[in-house]
Amino acid sequence: PWRLLLLAWLSLLGTAQPARGSWGSWGPWTSCSSSCGDGVALRTRRCLRTTEEEPCTGDPRQYRLCQLQGCPSGSVPFRAMQCSLYDNKPVLGTSARYRWVPFHGAPNLCDLNCLAEGHNFYYSFGRVLDGTRCGPGSPDLCVGGRCLSVGCDGILGSGPRPDTCGHCGSSHSSCLFVHRLFQGTDPSFGYFGYMNVTKIPAGATHIKVTDKSRNYLALMTSDGRYVLNGDRSIAWPGPYEAAGTRLTYTRAPDGTESLEAPGPTDQDLHVMVPAPPRGSPQPPQPWACCCRRGPGGGSGGIRSPPCPLNGCGFVPAGRCGRCRPAKGRSQRIQHFCQSDF
Repeated sequence: PWRLLLLAWLSLLGTAQPARGSWGSWGPWTSCSSSCGDGVALRTRRCLRTTEEEPCTGDPRQYRLCQLQGCPSGSVPFRAMQCSLYDNKPVLGTSARYRWVPFHGAPNLCDLNCLAEGHNFYYSFGRVLDGTRCGPGSPDLCVGGRCLSVGCDGILGSGPRPDTCGHCGSSHSSCLFVHRLFQGTDPSFGYFGYMNVTKIPAGATHIKVTDKSRNYLALMTSDGRYVLNGDRSIAWPGPYEAAGTRLTYTRAPDGTESLEAPGPTDQDLHVMVPAPPRGSPQPPQPWACCCRRGPGGGSGGIRSPPCPLNGCGFVPAGRCGRCRPAKGRSQRIQHFCQSDF
């Protein structure tokens, strides 16, 4: 019997948990810590508990990112401004005076580590002010001496990150992966000289379009404005802005094109292909290195040779000339060749 009583007592002892207090409502946000650029705002809450209750779990303070208008051109960076406050003031227990600039090689990113200009030592003046960037180019901010990342909800240290579709804190459940392969057999039936390939809907993210044909990719917004290769003109590879996102258009030497954008798009985009009139030849391709001299002095012409990137490139048709004769039997020379090859 005593064993049963002992077990029952231990069981009851294990289930008895002291009560904890509960949090009150959050107070209002403070003003932003900075007058321009990025800063932080703070709000607090109180733990409501009796003397017998345990303290509340969690943080009584919460910080959020406040982004104001950009600072004027030529403004001193926030960390550099804090270091400059100690210029020409005695430090290190001596009368020596220095000018101070930020030092980013110290272990604690949220200490005000400043390097003495013209000298090989730095000094830590304590913590940086709240809202200081943890480092050059870092998206994270220092708060209370800690380096905190900014969640997609704007709260520092909260943790939520955008999913593949850009939704904050979601588990990709709202995302739909779309993969399509287009194979057109007769592009001459395109309207206004263009064949519609597909529509990229508004809100799309992680966009990638690849074309390995001899045609050119064209891109048009929902209001009928061409972004790439429209109105029978060929666009240069590079970055473009459209539908609220940044597009990167590339074209490889073999004619392969790709179009990538992070999104999300704020309007529909139409991927199209210019359609040449029925029976017309394909548009002329740029000339490339295509001729090689062999050891015996003979020449052979090829359309698509392997071509080193640093030695060859595309040139206008008018600049292509005939292959020059080789000066030695063992010499190999690459040239821009004429169409008779």
